Amino acid sequence: MAVHLAIALACSGAIQPVLADSPRGSTVRVEGNPETGFQLLRNGKPFVIHGVGGTAHIALLAACGGNCIRTWDIASAERVTEGKSLLDEAHEHGVAVTVGLWLGHERHGFRYNDSAQVDRQRKDIEQSVRRLRNHPAVLMWGLGNEMEGPTGAGDSAAVWREVNHLKGLIKNLDPNHPVMTVVANVNPVKVAAIQKYAPDVDILGINAYAGAAGIGTALRQHGWQKPYCVTEYGLPGPWEVPHTNWKAPIEPSSREKAAMYNAATSAILADTASRRPQAHPPGCLGSFAFLWGHKQEATATWFGMLLPSGEKTLVVDAVAEAWTGNWPANRAPVLKRSDVPLAGQRRRGGETVAVAVTYKDPEGDTLSYEWDVVKESTDRKEGGDAEARPDSVPGCVTPTDDPGSVTVTLPTEPGAYRLFVTVRDGKGSGCSDNWPFFVSP
Repeated sequence: MAVHLAIALACSGAIQPVLADSPRGSTVRVEGNPETGFQLLRNGKPFVIHGVGGTAHIALLAACGGNCIRTWDIASAERVTEGKSLLDEAHEHGVAVTVGLWLGHERHGFRYNDSAQVDRQRKDIEQSVRRLRNHPAVLMWGLGNEMEGPTGAGDSAAVWREVNHLKGLIKNLDPNHPVMTVVANVNPVKVAAIQKYAPDVDILGINAYAGAAGIGTALRQHGWQKPYCVTEYGLPGPWEVPHTNWKAPIEPSSREKAAMYNAATSAILADTASRRPQAHPPGCLGSFAFLWGHKQEATATWFGMLLPSGEKTLVVDAVAEAWTGNWPANRAPVLKRSDVPLAGQRRRGGETVAVAVTYKDPEGDTLSYEWDVVKESTDRKEGGDAEARPDSVPGCVTPTDDPGSVTVTLPTEPGAYRLFVTVRDGKGSGCSDNWPFFVSP
């Protein structure tokens, strides 16, 4: 409990979250048109989404100026912890929820031309909407996530016709909340297919990484005439960055990540009705930073805005500043210098290498350091599918008198590895950086 209290206090001083004020359900609608622009109205009041993808540490999110979370499926929205549902917890903290309704992916074996599978999916969605439609935390329905496939043109008529059918089903059950469908980035063919086969969808959600800041411009160029949200964004994905010559993606530093998130959040918000003047009518309703939590995807730290132990990172500080104009009261340590001679190098097994890093804590808090050598991931998936975390290699790191300096003894087994350092301030903030290296035979 002490750690959770500390991470909530770490963001105190930011603006207060917008409270849901409807005792029974909420009424949410999109207002506007392509000529004047769009905005979201929640219980009659303008609501710009300052959101994240994830379901944990909701008090911390609210303290940092966030007002919405996004789930990918109904099970997450109905999760019960200590006798309290996720929706109830979110509502208590003034945080709205975009409730995900998962749709089958053909790459996972779902077939949109199989009437039995389609009927089962329709029944599941109908039951889910009936159960949750009157909860006051519900902001909108997130219909599917990249069901068109993370690669390819994304122009399947069967997929988009079914999306359009499901939108109508949901709207008949719940006329009080918009329906958004979520895709993996956009291209002219995909946008044209959605407009042709799923014209009734209220909002288009786009998962984008390296190109998140330019999504509004791309949609206008592709002829999109409705509002949109950026439903996943952050730093470039492992598929979008430089690689070593043994094909290991080079993860941006913690400081680079923070700058990327801050710039992307600011650019996205610049296309909302809350930020004027603008060169064009605002089309964006807000965004969801990825990921409010942590996961293994290429590395254990690539997309995580929080450390596995719960501390917020510099990325959270940067997003909070873009949302509110204020930095959190307690900020995460900042990487100032790294001397890691093995980074991006091929070395011999058993070799010893001196490594040193310098982090500065904005409040002068005493920092602790945790070092780890980990095998490079070999369980690489696409589209965010679950990946197994690779094993650590014990006995490789020897501390010195300086906590920011260690001696690394390289593993004797040939192969690809990473050196990780995790830094904590003891007040609810921290960060992590890593450097890939290769042990030659």
